[in-house]
Parts: sequence; C-alpha cells; structure tokens
Amino acid sequence: MEQTAPGTGNTAVRRGSRTGRARTGIAASLAAATVLAACQAGGDPQTVLEAENLKKAVHCMELLEKHHDLETAGRECFTDTYIQHTPWLPDGKEAVLEAFARRLERNPEKTIDIKRTAADGDLVWIHLHSKRSADDVLGNAVINIFRMENGRFAEHWNVVQRVPEDSANDNTMF
Repeated sequence: MEQTAPGTGNTAVRRGSRTGRARTGIAASLAAATVLAACQAGGDPQTVLEAENLKKAVHCMELLEKHHDLETAGRECFTDTYIQHTPWLPDGKEAVLEAFARRLERNPEKTIDIKRTAADGDLVWIHLHSKRSADDVLGNAVINIFRMENGRFAEHWNVVQRVPEDSANDNTMF
C-alpha cells in the first residue's frame, strides 16, 4: 500500500507492520534546506552555514547530474583546489568535469533521484538513486560526501553500489 504524506511528496510503502520510505523527492530536500535557513535567520551561524551548504550542494548535483550543465557547474560549484577521493579520478575540477562529459556521451539519458541529504559543519551528504537510462531499471545507490568551502565543492568522497534484483529483507536501498 502506498501513501503520500500531505504536502511532502513522500511516499511510504506499507508491508505488513513495516513502513519504509520509498521516495523522498528533491523538492522536499530543497524545501527543508530553505526552511531551515529561514528558521535560523539571526540564529546559530553554524546551522545557517550548514543549510546554505546543503542547498548549494543539491543545486550543483542537479547542474551536473540532471541538467548536464557542466559549464555552469565548473564556474559555480568547484574550488580551484578540488580534492578527489574517487580512486580512478585525479584531483582538480577539470578532471571531474571531463569525467562527467565522458559519462554524458556514453549515457545521455542518465537520471538521478535525490533521496535524502544531510549536513554537518562543512560536510554535506547526498544519497541518490542513479540510472544510466530508462532501461536501467535497478540502477545504483550512491552516497556522495562533499566538504564545502565558500559555497563550493572542495573535496569529494563517494560510495556506489548496484541495486540488486533480490534482497534478503523487505527494505529498499532508499
């Protein structure tokens, strides 16, 4: 049974007595970050910074992964000293933008669905579901972790796992 929480766009799936989140949209993530920033106006500077970092990180992921606007992402989203922890990518924003360009050539229909986000200090986490094309029914579960510096990605770690056809439990990866 699917239920949508009013005004959230979040759908819960009921399986017996278990309720799992099946979908949390990007709009909800952006709204939460915006509301948090608004509520904290004049409040704790650290909380305001976290909300601003979260909002900017989501914006940048959308530029890269949804809109494929690498030029704008290059200008707005990366520090000049961008540090990369993905083993097959060198440091620097040019390297990551080139990797996105190559991936876009191979998978022009690539999509993402951001499931949840979090921030702590200068770190931002983005958990997303990535699919190479409409035929890629299962896709990958991805967690990106960014260290933000002056509203830009300064450092990046990620974990990628293929979504399996079968699971030992009734929970989803999202």
